Amino acid sequence: MADTTQPPDHAFQCLRCGNCCRHAGEVRLTGDDAAAIAAILNIDIHTVTAHYTRMREDRRGLSLLERPDGACIFFIDDPPACRIHAAKPHQCRTFPVEWRYADIDTVCPAAHG
Repeated sequence: MADTTQPPDHAFQCLRCGNCCRHAGEVRLTGDDAAAIAAILNIDIHTVTAHYTRMREDRRGLSLLERPDGACIFFIDDPPACRIHAAKPHQCRTFPVEWRYADIDTVCPAAHG
């Protein structure tokens, strides 16, 4: 039986549905993510961390804030898009290829293309 917890080896083609940006959970920042976001927004890194991030639940770094509806703070609804697409965090850039969880098909219809 095939392992349905990971996407098959194929060229992932994003459908730009925005489901990943509305999915529950933290978007953890790593390395230079905050600096890259600051550069794309043309603001300083302190403004990014003060207005767009919070301490992660495990208290081991920062994560992006969510809107009241649970979507990422940088998600644009219509049409679905990422306001910081050119500087989106590593976690977002690797979705769903490096993600492993059983219900990935419910979040990303292109995951198993």
